[in-house]
Amino acid sequence: MSLPQPDLPEPAHPAVDSMLSRKFGREVANYFSGSPLNRVSFLRPDHAFLSQALKHPDASFLLFNKLEPLLKSPTEIAYAKFADIQPIIGDDPYAKSEEDVIKEYNSATYVPQLIFLGIDERKEGFAYKDRYKGQPYFAVDVSPKGLVTEAAEALIKSCQAKGLEFSKGRMHMSLPAQEAAIYAEARHLLDWNARNPYCAACGYQTLSINAGFKRTCPPKDVAPSVQNSERPPCATRTGVSNLCFPRTDPTVIMAVVSADGQRMLLGRQKRWPKYWYSTLAGFLEPAESVEEAVRREVWEESGIYLGRVVIHSTQPWPYPANLMIGAIGQAIPGGEEINLGHDAELEDAKWFTADEVREALQVGTSGLGEDAGPGYKEGGLRVPPKTAIANQLMEAVVAGFASGAPMI
Repeated sequence: MSLPQPDLPEPAHPAVDSMLSRKFGREVANYFSGSPLNRVSFLRPDHAFLSQALKHPDASFLLFNKLEPLLKSPTEIAYAKFADIQPIIGDDPYAKSEEDVIKEYNSATYVPQLIFLGIDERKEGFAYKDRYKGQPYFAVDVSPKGLVTEAAEALIKSCQAKGLEFSKGRMHMSLPAQEAAIYAEARHLLDWNARNPYCAACGYQTLSINAGFKRTCPPKDVAPSVQNSERPPCATRTGVSNLCFPRTDPTVIMAVVSADGQRMLLGRQKRWPKYWYSTLAGFLEPAESVEEAVRREVWEESGIYLGRVVIHSTQPWPYPANLMIGAIGQAIPGGEEINLGHDAELEDAKWFTADEVREALQVGTSGLGEDAGPGYKEGGLRVPPKTAIANQLMEAVVAGFASGAPMI
């Protein structure tokens, strides 16, 4: 079964003429980007702001149970209100200043993770200092844990009684573009906080601060089970790098064009559906430029040697914390022979003509677990849907992003 593919987000200021758009074309905004929220990151330490936003009648909350979002349907997020989550998070987790919260840290007390996502300035209602206005958005982990288990289970049952469900699928690629961007921010931050409960320097438990965007290693712990509340000195409390920030893993993903500009290299993994191919991809390594990573990954996986590499667009990918850096690279003359002997990641790699790629983009797109589009003929090339940056890279190449004219 295939769900309709959502439209991609609009890029910023698409109607504004500029020197850059005339030279490089319209900006591409990929799925999971294009959030309507102003993150106002400088207000995250301001607990007066967070407290007012949290309790405002217009505030909306995305609920997650073990990283599974609450949905009305595969194409619509279900939002909660403060009254729904108050039994879980308490009357006001921002009642005390961030400084006092750190001083009174108690590792024995489970605190449900709460993330401030931003404000939607298109909607009136909430206002702070008469300057920052809009509808506040938060994400909350309502997984049944610790002392909130009973309240969380009651909320989950209440949601299910309304016909809502916490989605069981790992990926959510059918939400409207702007909701997908809000969901991506929420999932990324909840996952990062859950994965980093301990300090990398000293091993003690950390505390989520800055509205969910930082974790700190408190200097003391007032838990009754702790014999000495003062913790040993920790390197994270000195110098400029005194906090743990959310992790983003840069990943290169690239459309590879032949030396004559007429063919495109695509590869496939063994677990993928039959005839389903995509662009090559791999992680950026330390002390490596994006261009170097593209050339290295393509050679390691396919044996192809690349020359010039250009960046096309990027895509946030919250599974769990990637930034996909989309690039287009061109093979050098004499460097186009496929050799899969270096890296066992690919089952196959092939050069495809422009017509083959163009037809697949029209009738052969689908997610990994979905059927191909109407008009697809068995045996033809299948490729990822337009919500994947790989699709956008293929579209760009056949449309002439690199050559200035459509591939033939």
